[in-house]
Amino acid sequence: MNYAFDWSVVLRPEAWLNAIGVTLAYGIATTLAGLVIGLLLGLILISGFRAGRWAVNVFIGIFRCTPALIQIVWFYYAFPMVLSVNMPAWLAAGCGLTFYMAAFSAEIFRGGIESIERGQWYASRSLCLPYWKTMYYVILPQTFRRMTAPIVNQSIIQFKNTSLLSVVSVHDIMYTANGITAATYRPLEVFTFAALLYIVLIWPLATIAVRFERAMNQKNTI
Repeated sequence: MNYAFDWSVVLRPEAWLNAIGVTLAYGIATTLAGLVIGLLLGLILISGFRAGRWAVNVFIGIFRCTPALIQIVWFYYAFPMVLSVNMPAWLAAGCGLTFYMAAFSAEIFRGGIESIERGQWYASRSLCLPYWKTMYYVILPQTFRRMTAPIVNQSIIQFKNTSLLSVVSVHDIMYTANGITAATYRPLEVFTFAALLYIVLIWPLATIAVRFERAMNQKNTI
């Protein structure tokens, strides 16, 4: 197969820089928002509020068992029909990714909190610490250290899921790659370059997380 590569088709810095900015903005914003919502949902899961636990389990079941692509489409196309609420593309895509992240984060937080030894809770009670102080000062700091790896893994998946934004015409990396491909008929060069951009964006995150986890483990062994 004699294929002549032409990498000049990807030399569109203005388009790529804008796409990188959009991808980073969505990746960071939806990850942080999903973690916050996931923490709240995780706290409800371990609470004694039965109706709340039931509602959260239904939420998690829906968003964990359906692809993120379908969730984005739901928010953009289904909500206007069902609720008569028109959502702009940027908001629909953000909601879909945020709730997807929240559903997985909720289970991560629940598992992390429940992994803390019961003795920690009993010791806090013996010191007459209220529930929220126990959670804030004793339980959550230990939980976050234990959850570093799964949270990072889910965050990486979240950044890769931003590639689905193009389905509702959000101008991210994949949307730009599709547009350049349609104009040049050079999908191999364009999508290879897009893959390199994702590697450049995500690899440092994974590297920093691994170093942070090692530092925490060393701190715990001292």
